[in-house]
Amino acid sequence: MDLLFLALAPVIVILVYIYVRDKYEKEPVGLLLKTLLAGAIITLPIIVVEELLMTFYPLFTGYIQVAYRAFVVAAFTEELFKFLVLYLLIRRSPYFNERFDGIVYAVFVSLGFAAVENILYVSSGGASVGYSRSLTAVPAHALFGVVMGFYFGKSLFIAKTRYLVLALVMPIFFHGVYDFILMSQNFLLLLLFIPFLIYLWINGFRKINYLSDKSIFKK
Repeated sequence: MDLLFLALAPVIVILVYIYVRDKYEKEPVGLLLKTLLAGAIITLPIIVVEELLMTFYPLFTGYIQVAYRAFVVAAFTEELFKFLVLYLLIRRSPYFNERFDGIVYAVFVSLGFAAVENILYVSSGGASVGYSRSLTAVPAHALFGVVMGFYFGKSLFIAKTRYLVLALVMPIFFHGVYDFILMSQNFLLLLLFIPFLIYLWINGFRKINYLSDKSIFKK
């Protein structure tokens, strides 16, 4: 029970924070829970697709192999399924009427997935894994969601395909860089991990603050 609490505590804290930052029109709790649940459910197909993609892993060597695993197996697969949940569940919803809503729903999808992933990691790795992931992996998933939601929300007002493309491509890029640094096990690259994580936080909070302070709705 303690490990379960440890795995879910950072998820809950971030979800509450994002919900509070939605200043002007709160999203319906039912839809938020449905989005969170959808994020958890996609864990299963993500595992299946990642296992399939890993069969090609031995075809590569060196840093190309690391990049394949980081950007294709992990980042592309996970962010694609999160994006599909947003597109299929939220895109046409009448409640998706404000740019900040993109961030709210994207973070809920991301943390639905992160919650299940964190439970799996913590149950096998113990409390030390839980503490480290509460400061790194879980916030990172939320911040990837912020990036996705920022552009997804922008596409509500500016009906251009490029914003939907950016809503998928940018989180894949950041997620891929995050995983590549860790998977490389290269000392010099690992020195960049904390600065990169700080950059993700700064970038994420800038996007949150920018949209949270704007009372702009789709008419």
